[in-house]
Amino acid sequence: MSKMELRLAGSGGQGVILATVILAEAAVIAGKYTAQSQSYGPEARGGSAKAEVIISDDPIGFTKVQKPSFLMALTQDSLNKYGKNLPEGCIVVVDDSIEHIPDMPGCKVLTLPILSTAREKVGRAQTANIVAVGAINDLLHLVDHEHLREAVLSRIPKGTEELNMKALEMGMALNASV
Repeated sequence: MSKMELRLAGSGGQGVILATVILAEAAVIAGKYTAQSQSYGPEARGGSAKAEVIISDDPIGFTKVQKPSFLMALTQDSLNKYGKNLPEGCIVVVDDSIEHIPDMPGCKVLTLPILSTAREKVGRAQTANIVAVGAINDLLHLVDHEHLREAVLSRIPKGTEELNMKALEMGMALNASV
């Protein structure tokens, strides 16, 4: 990996911002360069949310994602908004609840059960972002699993460690079915 530009999108409250913060922190722990940014609608929950992170082995000159090498969309609205004009070779992960996946020429599109895994297998919908972090890292090989675990543990509320480690493990296992 030389440089990865990741864009995560969903609705407010799904934790896409925290997911990119965790990925950025794991990259820093691993000794990589990183830049993280986010934007969200005026609604605290339910509005559109987008967060981005650049992870690189070399210093980062421009800190905004210009040509995402990876897009994750957790909602139909976020896919419709951010799934346009993606560069060739972009890896796109969409939640399996998304019903209409537009044609994205030159992109590799994967469907993963991120939201349902959090809800049904982990037992808590609020862990979807940690499930996503596990799946993303397993798919892209951004950092060692230990660096990722350390970053997750540093960002989650005390008392939720066991639940979030289960979510992380479940996310890492999702790509095995692809």
